[in-house]
Amino acid sequence: MPDRDPLSDAEIEDALEDLEGWSHEDDKLKKTFEFSDFRAAISFIVRLSFYAEEMMHHPELENVYNTVSVALTTHDAGGTVTDLDVALASEIEDFVWV
Repeated sequence: MPDRDPLSDAEIEDALEDLEGWSHEDDKLKKTFEFSDFRAAISFIVRLSFYAEEMMHHPELENVYNTVSVALTTHDAGGTVTDLDVALASEIEDFVWV
């Protein structure tokens, strides 16, 4: 299981080099995904939920029609970015366009 200690800004910047389109704002890793339609967006959310639950990590999600915004922060680490957030972002990138 990934570490739940807060990452430094430098560690987060290093992690973002491998996470295209992700940003670090307000102590969260954030990315917005755009899909072909509402059904595809909701399918993404459902698929993400299986990965997140397996990791015992619960992202902040916002859906408007075909757009899903994801924000990752580790609540039990004081609402900071940890390896757990980086690991879930990597999982999302591995499955999102498959």
